[in-house]
Amino acid sequence: MKTWLIFALALASTTPTLGEEFDCVIDPSAQIKLGSPVSGVLAEVLVERGDFVEAGQEIARLESGIDQATVEVDRLQADSSEELNAAQTRLELAHTRLARARALAEKGVATTEQVEQLAAEVQLAERERELQVQRRRLAALELDRSLAQLARRTIRAPISGYVAERSLSAGEFIDQSASVATLVALDPLRVETFLPVSFWGQVQSGMAATVTLSEPVAGAYPATVTVVDRVFDAASGTFGVRLDLPNPDGGLPAGQRCTVEFALP
Repeated sequence: MKTWLIFALALASTTPTLGEEFDCVIDPSAQIKLGSPVSGVLAEVLVERGDFVEAGQEIARLESGIDQATVEVDRLQADSSEELNAAQTRLELAHTRLARARALAEKGVATTEQVEQLAAEVQLAERERELQVQRRRLAALELDRSLAQLARRTIRAPISGYVAERSLSAGEFIDQSASVATLVALDPLRVETFLPVSFWGQVQSGMAATVTLSEPVAGAYPATVTVVDRVFDAASGTFGVRLDLPNPDGGLPAGQRCTVEFALP
């Protein structure tokens, strides 16, 4: 009996418990290098390192004089209605002449040939009016395309976050392989840790945990498990776990070490 008790105590002392703390690293939830879909010379860079930007905010603009001129030309064509109005007037006149000719034909004054000729003119006027309607639609589409081309000359933030790095300045050339700035999202923060495979099955997505930071932002903060890797690392005998750490005011910086303790089930 005594031997069995000693064996049980030894087994319990080597069995892992979720009350242990594990080393972890805090990273941004997103890190994006902002590039440009078109090549050109930067006319203006509107942010500096450390700035907070909202999603959709302008980060930089490329020189766009030619594109702006194209937009103005296309807008003028899209807004012009003179040709369509002229076609409508010709159509109304053709209808009037055809109605008058039919009235005269009923009285025997106009011939059937004259009526048929005027009816053909009405058909031609209707086709001309439809052609002008199509041209105006095409002009509107051309305006949309030129506006889209102009919009590509403006670089906007795809997420809300902080400018971690500004790589280029006004007057420098940017192409598809370069980036003008790097944005990082700090809400939520992403906590990465690795656990021994003996914990497999005990840590589940959605489980609560406590992340402890050291100086200069010492404190314990609640986090939630979001990812549990399904592939073990055979060399170290561990598997990865990711947690989300809320950081709505941006007071917690990324890029620091921490410890994490999982709540007991």
